[in-house]
Amino acid sequence: MTVPFADPGALRLRAALYRMLRGFFAERAVLEVETPILSAAGNTEPNIEGFSTDFSGHVDAGARERWLRTSAEYPMKRLLAAGIGDCYELGRVFRNGEAGRRHNPEFTMLEWYRVGWDHHRLAAETVDLVQEALALVGRRAEVVARSYRDWFRDELGLDPFTASLQELQQPLAGIRIDGAGLTRDDWLDLLITHRLQPAFPPDRISLMHDFPASQAALARIRPGDPPLAERFELYLGSYELANGYHELGDAAEQRARFKNDNRRRRARGQRELPLDEHLLSVLDRMPACAGVALGIERLLMCLAGTDAIADVLAFAFADA
Repeated sequence: MTVPFADPGALRLRAALYRMLRGFFAERAVLEVETPILSAAGNTEPNIEGFSTDFSGHVDAGARERWLRTSAEYPMKRLLAAGIGDCYELGRVFRNGEAGRRHNPEFTMLEWYRVGWDHHRLAAETVDLVQEALALVGRRAEVVARSYRDWFRDELGLDPFTASLQELQQPLAGIRIDGAGLTRDDWLDLLITHRLQPAFPPDRISLMHDFPASQAALARIRPGDPPLAERFELYLGSYELANGYHELGDAAEQRARFKNDNRRRRARGQRELPLDEHLLSVLDRMPACAGVALGIERLLMCLAGTDAIADVLAFAFADA
């Protein structure tokens, strides 16, 4: 007889978390929506690989190759452009190649959007949500919020915007890293994952906001010296839980970023992916808003006090 991989208590904790999340958004009049898992477009981000499948039906149905979503972001933005208002989705997403102690190729993501908000206001709501989740297991966390620049200055004595590449590499001396082809942003990410992130206390919510413009992804860029990407990341202890943006609403700029992603993919020997033309056709009509995606398994791991994602899944990838 096959039994669940997770302890039944972990499955009950997941159910309790889902009830809490739906109550959290119901109290705030944020609408729950459900969007397609299969899409004719892929995620062009070079550091994310998707799964694809082939549709065998009538050719009038559209593109035969379809991609399993890596997030619900694009269709949710289409709903925002249609006037749906504040909304959230709690559902499965898929990322190829991401399997290990902390990663499963199929996992659950919570994503929500607030019309008329910026990334700072949404970051505060994300903190409130995580605190309510912690209350399920009788915990609460202190909150420390700093800019990306101040974080590097305070903890590493480096200015991430002006330090030389050699200065960025120095704190990583002694760690085996294949530096071939790594960009400045790659080295900054390595400093976060190898130096900043592991040092976070377990009962602290850490917020990093206002990133380098080169890391804007789908966020707005605020002009200045230096220009800044209006995005935030939230950590609970050493776990990155959420990534949020003051959302870009410029279709021409977004198309240029997608094309740049594909250029980077081509340079790495990766396949270029079809752009989401449905999104680009309506992005200029999307209202000003902020959005965030939060990894449910990561949150459950924090609540359950485990470092293994398999402990919070009914069946891990190897047992599916």
